Amino acid sequence: MSLNSQLSQKTSIFSLKLWVVIGIALGIFIVLILLLLSLWLTARRKSKRAVEKLPITQIPKVSKEIKEVRVESRDYTHRDGVLLTVNDKSSDKESDKVMMHLGMGKFDNADINSRSGSFNHTEKGAGSQSGDEGGSATVYKPSSSHPLNVASPLTGLPEFSHLGWGHWFTLRDLELATGRFSKDNVLGEGGYGVVYRGQLINGTPVAVKKILNNLGQAEKEFRVEVEAIGHVRHKNLVRLLGYCVEGTHRMLVYEYVNNGNLEQWLHGAMRQQGFLTWEARMKVILGTAKALAYLHEAIEPKVVHRDIKSSNILIDEEFNAKVSDFGLAKLLGAGKSHITTRVMGTFGYVAPEYANTGLLNEKSDIYSFGVVLLEAITGRDPVDYGRPANEVNLVDWLKMMVGSRRSEEVVDPNMETRPSTRALKRALLVALRCVDPESDKRPKMTQVVRMLEAEEFPLRELSCVCDNA
Repeated sequence: MSLNSQLSQKTSIFSLKLWVVIGIALGIFIVLILLLLSLWLTARRKSKRAVEKLPITQIPKVSKEIKEVRVESRDYTHRDGVLLTVNDKSSDKESDKVMMHLGMGKFDNADINSRSGSFNHTEKGAGSQSGDEGGSATVYKPSSSHPLNVASPLTGLPEFSHLGWGHWFTLRDLELATGRFSKDNVLGEGGYGVVYRGQLINGTPVAVKKILNNLGQAEKEFRVEVEAIGHVRHKNLVRLLGYCVEGTHRMLVYEYVNNGNLEQWLHGAMRQQGFLTWEARMKVILGTAKALAYLHEAIEPKVVHRDIKSSNILIDEEFNAKVSDFGLAKLLGAGKSHITTRVMGTFGYVAPEYANTGLLNEKSDIYSFGVVLLEAITGRDPVDYGRPANEVNLVDWLKMMVGSRRSEEVVDPNMETRPSTRALKRALLVALRCVDPESDKRPKMTQVVRMLEAEEFPLRELSCVCDNA
């Protein structure tokens, strides 16, 4: 029997010929395949915006250096070998009294004018404002580390994007926020990557840190910052709002702080707007001290920042400090006095014992803080090769000046109104204690906060420290 005869035979299915049945079966099969393919594509498209409660353990593995910060298991929340409970033990009281010098010069825009009380304005080509042209005012600003009725920067974003403590952003979200990572939106860049200014769909301004994927460095820095500050909240820490993990992209999204950083105000572009007053400098320093006290003593495991410097202290419109950039941070668990790690940080700010041995603990941050305080007092860089040989290193020069009883000469000459002798000596005492070459003699950051806030301070103790400097 020929093939045509076989295909032409009637079947038991409605007496249809065999070739008709085969054709119908093939058609149904093709339709089913197309339907399944359509369903798969639809599900894949939806999955990009579906809720995925990914634990920290699913963030890609990092280099062995991160494993050095593992701590012993205790009754804390456990996330991939790192204890990440947050126990806030600090009482963060802001000093209410803010002394400000009000210059009479005209500013280019209202935003600058609204902040004029915290710095001495100098008109181009005119020199400093004279005492007759300006005035002084005392302003009282009650504040709290936990402000009430402040809208969350994540309000209005799609609910399905929330991911535990923060927000899970897609690559598309951040491309839209930054104008496809436009060069016009670049805020800064370095070996770690590039920071862009952005605006979320709810109008919130943000800073997007796009980490360069250099030999796994992106994975390491991404994980360190998420583990170090993902869950912590403090008014003097830059808030990490969320992050993006998509393909090879690793990005972190922070609150946007739009008033420059301490380095820019002391040495850089922000000086064009004026010079910080003593009161504004001490407000920034006190806020930084409170942030470090929180990281070192109020949470478990404690966080060692490892790169405290003036350029990492952002300043908001009210001249509150915001400590930023935790890409080098380390976690130090209970029972650990130190960890051994590769020496990282910025020349001039690194503690001598850490530079020499690689042994790291919170005392290293305290040394760096002391250098920043000296920087704020003097207006000088930590290391300046443009100065005479005995003035190149800020710490050594200041110790020499104080030891020669010339402490009044170290104040930044750009400050129009000098601090009182008592205020200057208090600040110098705190700084000298923080940069003590013997780490065990450095105070804790909670002690630093108390010393900076103290109205009365024993001048005899100040004299003893100055004699031993």
